[in-house]
Amino acid sequence: MNIPESNLPRIVIVGGGFAGINLAKTLANKKLQVVLIDKHNYHTFQPLLYQVSSSGLEPDSIAYPLRKIIKKHKTSFFRLAEVNEIQPEQKNIKTSIGDLTFDYLVLATGTKTNFFGNNEIENNSMPMKTVPQALNIRSLILQNFEKAAIANTKEEREAYLNFVIVGGGPTGVELAGAIAELKNNILPRDYHDLNANDMHIHLLEGSTRVLPPMSKHASEKAEKFLKTLGVNVHCNTQVTDYDGLEVSTNTDLQLQSETLIWAAGVTGAPVNGLNASALVERANRYKVNEFNQVEGYDNIFAIGDIAQMTSEDYPKGHPQVAQPAIQQGILLGKNLLRLINNKPMKSFVYNDKGSMATIGRNKAVVDLKAFKFGGFFAWFIWMFVHLMSLVGFRNRVIVFFNWTYNYINFDKAARLIIRPFKR
Repeated sequence: MNIPESNLPRIVIVGGGFAGINLAKTLANKKLQVVLIDKHNYHTFQPLLYQVSSSGLEPDSIAYPLRKIIKKHKTSFFRLAEVNEIQPEQKNIKTSIGDLTFDYLVLATGTKTNFFGNNEIENNSMPMKTVPQALNIRSLILQNFEKAAIANTKEEREAYLNFVIVGGGPTGVELAGAIAELKNNILPRDYHDLNANDMHIHLLEGSTRVLPPMSKHASEKAEKFLKTLGVNVHCNTQVTDYDGLEVSTNTDLQLQSETLIWAAGVTGAPVNGLNASALVERANRYKVNEFNQVEGYDNIFAIGDIAQMTSEDYPKGHPQVAQPAIQQGILLGKNLLRLINNKPMKSFVYNDKGSMATIGRNKAVVDLKAFKFGGFFAWFIWMFVHLMSLVGFRNRVIVFFNWTYNYINFDKAARLIIRPFKR
């Protein structure tokens, strides 16, 4: 892998998500050699992927080069590769570009879409976990509009204009709201030969309410906002099959749609090689202690979504969102320095700063420890927090101007089919 030989301890970080980049930044320019490995050469700000999917932002607004993050770190290196296997006894990893030894290994590989073993749904639906997948959804939505304009029958047109989103968590709710704004603001202007009333957005959630991880107040507000935008919300509804046109559910609901977007859950993305006992089977997350050490290993750590640290407050591990990943990455960086200097490590304690979701223009919900509210103020807070959390000043400026333009003109400027989607 052409990493320089060094007498410095080598820390290998697998994954350039929130956890990985915050760990790399914490270890910057210390007496260590840091190697960051990812299968993409950029960090993705996943909370805004849905805006790429719905033509609100271009992908370069939410992606940031990993090499740029570490460019001033003299002893840090990046390699574009996929890690295939860990050999813990040899302190070695096997990657798509060669082998690399380590003194300490940190797994920050995150999650992947969970289809719960349904191959038919996996083959025909649209996941949204990466930038390419978000671009596929955007192209498919716009291509469907074009095909609907030339459809010969009402049934064919309705299938192109029916959008089914499975999963009523923050991703599903935010995407449903964004597509509804396409229907309400873009379709009547760009496609005046189509009847906007023929377009339907269906949000299917298996539990009793949308946004199940948030408060009941947030769920009720979110559902009200969605219905105001024209989204059909179906709770207690699970998709059992999808053949590319017909959506089957566990209820009497049957839908005809060319587009089913799967936002119904994630599972961990572990790497082969560690003991099976270190992995929580159904969640595919590594069992870690309060220092993020993987169970059974002293020099292998896991942070972020792939790590399951159980406690009295979090018996199933911390929520798989950005804040635990960021906080674990920062603390582990400090703990690794303590460990190398033979000092005791500090236990991780999650500081829950609250949760939020946006449903559309002037519509959002926020859950804080002391307050729960929704509407314009919540929407403003959501925008500010996400804007400040973006990596890179340029990205913040571009997103701010995009949001300002969209707000003033009721427009989504990124309505381009640059890369047509083919199943």
